[in-house]
Amino acid sequence: MTRRPDSAAPRVAVIGAGSWGTTFGKILADGGADVVMWARRPELSHEINEAKRNSQYLPGINLPRTMSATHHLSEALDGATQVYLSIPSQTARQNLKAVRPLVAGTDVPIVSLMKGVEKRSGLRMSQVIEQELRCDPARIAVASGPNLALEIAREQPTAAVISSTSQETADAVARRARNRYFRTFVNTDVIGTEFGGVLKNLIAVAIGIVDGVGYGENTKASIITRGLVEMTDFAVAQGAQPETLQGLAGLGDLIATCQSPLSRNNTAGRLLGQGYSYHDVVKQMDQTAEGLGSVAPILQLAREAGIAMPIAEQVKMVLDGTMHPRDIAPHLTTDDDQPQGERTQNEQAGGGGALWRSLQRALDQLRNGGRRAAGDRP
Repeated sequence: MTRRPDSAAPRVAVIGAGSWGTTFGKILADGGADVVMWARRPELSHEINEAKRNSQYLPGINLPRTMSATHHLSEALDGATQVYLSIPSQTARQNLKAVRPLVAGTDVPIVSLMKGVEKRSGLRMSQVIEQELRCDPARIAVASGPNLALEIAREQPTAAVISSTSQETADAVARRARNRYFRTFVNTDVIGTEFGGVLKNLIAVAIGIVDGVGYGENTKASIITRGLVEMTDFAVAQGAQPETLQGLAGLGDLIATCQSPLSRNNTAGRLLGQGYSYHDVVKQMDQTAEGLGSVAPILQLAREAGIAMPIAEQVKMVLDGTMHPRDIAPHLTTDDDQPQGERTQNEQAGGGGALWRSLQRALDQLRNGGRRAAGDRP
């Protein structure tokens, strides 16, 4: 049976015990919650309970005593005041079918820690949750930001955005999901927050590819800069606020994911750049790189909206084997040989200070007690 160390503490459930799920469980426990993890494998739940470790996904990390685990979904969800979902996006729907009867009749917030879109439908994870749990979207929140799991598990300071169409839900989740090393801001732009978390994965795969090929910092900086414009164009076309893509869920997450070897999407891209096939990369990865599965549905949505996404297009060509990784240069793609104005924000030419303002905004949010940004309220 799952141990409940402190019956006075609020009880929360985290569904999924990979690196990010376990890390977020630690965040919640260090913030004062009694956390019960659901692990698919009994041996993993046993290790979390007995050794307070998750050696496969978070080697060397000691977990709080207020974290426990079970491989019984009903036990994990019993009495939970908030439910956090950290499962692969492409298997989310089938897992949610099992969750549905266990949360039916409750009004607990459901929080998505997932960063992907469903291949078949192109739906964001909050939309899949709404469909499968048949719940009011005001109960659903999403968490996103520059959140590399192992760094946070080592208690290195960072920040995230909690987004919900309901300000009340966003505030309630943000109050619970924060501690001395993890700060949460809030907004109500769920579309922008979710797509920021998805799109940065595609750019990170591109950065990994050029890194694997052996290209240097100029190439990577060019792709990151043009990638932010590409992300903003796409997200705004889907109904997002452009400011969201300049914050933690956009630029902040983009920087962290593109520059760190801890990023699964960066690692997957690097393997592709070194000449491994898509199937070989999938075999080598012990965790899901969401960017690989999101490329096709994102491009389909982009075509339907009339949005050009040269970076994502070339990543897909590398994945399909129709482009040699060394030939990838999406930041150089133009419609013709005529000079073009540099757009640094959605549908705006010129404005050379926009990227710097975006970067400054993200840095301000990351500082402990930093100034508030326009779109993300602490």
